[in-house]
Amino acid sequence: MKLSCPACGAVASLDVLIGHEGARDAVMSALRLPAPLGKALVQYVALFRPASRNLSMDRLSGLLSELHPMIEAAKIERNGRTWSAPQEYWRMALEEMIAKRDKLTLPLKSHGYLLAIIESYSNKADAKEEAQRESQRAGRTPVGAGAAREQESSQARPAPTKAKPRTGMPASVKAALNKQTAVNDGK
Repeated sequence: MKLSCPACGAVASLDVLIGHEGARDAVMSALRLPAPLGKALVQYVALFRPASRNLSMDRLSGLLSELHPMIEAAKIERNGRTWSAPQEYWRMALEEMIAKRDKLTLPLKSHGYLLAIIESYSNKADAKEEAQRESQRAGRTPVGAGAAREQESSQARPAPTKAKPRTGMPASVKAALNKQTAVNDGK
């Protein structure tokens, strides 16, 4: 059975791929990565393929092996700092890289730009959390929070029961009111 790698363009039989150490390592690395990232990762590593030749299996294995620990740990370390990198950031960053492939200088040499994108997502999330903490410390509430609380409290209240339709005033009450009016008028 002949297979064609969508990332590197190599065509080989499955037996050859499993027999080649670099190919075997690449397959094993790919199998350890989270499934939701698979397609995007294949498209991403294709950005490392030189225009004039195929991406070697050893290089493919190395690229995936470099990413795997960071994806698994859900963090990246850059410039002496550790950044949060949940799978959602990886997915968005990979999609952004793939969308910008026409503007990139290919083939890519490192994961630097991908990691910079993830770093920016983490920075934005950190800034948003910090702004929320500062707002809470200052006693501010988000715009519309009062309306949301009112809606929540009105939903918590029991629904009003339907009152019986009013009928005329009972005769005994009318008589008592008339008697009281007459007494007040006579004073």
